[in-house]
Amino acid sequence: MKKRSKIRIFAGKIYFRIKRFLYWNFSNVNFANQILKQTLTNEIFSHQTPLLRKLKQVDEQLQINKVNNLKIAIKKLNGLAIEPGQTFSYWKLIGNPTKRKGYLPGMILFNGKVKSGIGGGLCQLSNLLYWMTLHTPLKVTERWRHGYDVFPDTRRTQPFGSGATCSYPNIDLQIYNPTKQTFQLKLAVGQEDLIGEWRSDEPINFRYEIIEKDHHIQSELLGGYSRYNNIFRNVNDKSSNKFIKQEFVTGNKAIMMYEPLLENKE
Repeated sequence: MKKRSKIRIFAGKIYFRIKRFLYWNFSNVNFANQILKQTLTNEIFSHQTPLLRKLKQVDEQLQINKVNNLKIAIKKLNGLAIEPGQTFSYWKLIGNPTKRKGYLPGMILFNGKVKSGIGGGLCQLSNLLYWMTLHTPLKVTERWRHGYDVFPDTRRTQPFGSGATCSYPNIDLQIYNPTKQTFQLKLAVGQEDLIGEWRSDEPINFRYEIIEKDHHIQSELLGGYSRYNNIFRNVNDKSSNKFIKQEFVTGNKAIMMYEPLLENKE
């Protein structure tokens, strides 16, 4: 890997940050920003994920701080309406998670290592949003995959690679509404879980099932292992449960930061 100087890295950050701000403010994209006080009638999909997990060699206080960070962030998103033709941008709405806004040091992943950083832990929210959106007619137009597989699959309930990493402002999650109905995002921090749901003013006629294919672990020439898979979704008729079609969602590759359990062929 080519090593870049600190000056070049800093200049690159400034360049891409300016580029992102110009896109947010001067492109012809219609970004969603309206918060509805009323809750739309139809629940389309809901999901929740545990707030606190037992992770080896990770300071528990970072996870406690993460809960604080999530509470601040969802105030900007809870009740958001995405009208037909509008685009949701995760970071455009949340803004820069700074100490001045009340964000605390939380867990962040950098080059496969766990670190502490202001606003850390917000990837749990982007992961939740991405997973929920895959179960709706909404279209994900920007999503960044996790480049490292840091923790083993203990209690994993979703396929590997079904999340979305985030880093302000360039590693964004954007969702477009190609339908003729309004969707609303509802979020809450419960006692034990981060809770989310997509709602709409109209029901939908489809049910979506997320599956993985071609999952495998591969040893690398320079040592270590990488993990691969492809994510698909089955589209089914909601009333009859009849299969309609299968859609490719994304492919994933991640460097494993732990030793995989290899089968003893003997």
